Amino acid sequence: MKKKPCSASRTIQTDLVLPNDTNGHNTLFGGALMSRIDRVAGIAAMKHCRMATVTASMDSVDFLHPITLRDAVTLEAFVTWTGKSSMEVFVSVTAENTFTGEKRAAATSFLTFVALDEKGNPT
Repeated sequence: MKKKPCSASRTIQTDLVLPNDTNGHNTLFGGALMSRIDRVAGIAAMKHCRMATVTASMDSVDFLHPITLRDAVTLEAFVTWTGKSSMEVFVSVTAENTFTGEKRAAATSFLTFVALDEKGNPT
């Protein structure tokens, strides 16, 4: 495979936090954020290898700041390392207060994905 810069896999998604996304503290459920992280990282992995991928592991998730109701959440993902069939993806999460415009780093995560051939085998 030809070498690619990290920017080739860069994927950005922005979404609002709505009431059904929150817990009793009016903050985004951690599991809901992890699901969003997995989806955006999966897209970045597929953009890198241009084939199907599966999540092998969520190596780390650091929750840095609560994400509150009505915040806009922006996730930015890109491939940071590749092996023979696996790749590491970094995801940065930023929360933005939609009323004041204040932005804060909300979370970071590293995930490992495996590229699959047409028969579902690591490739």
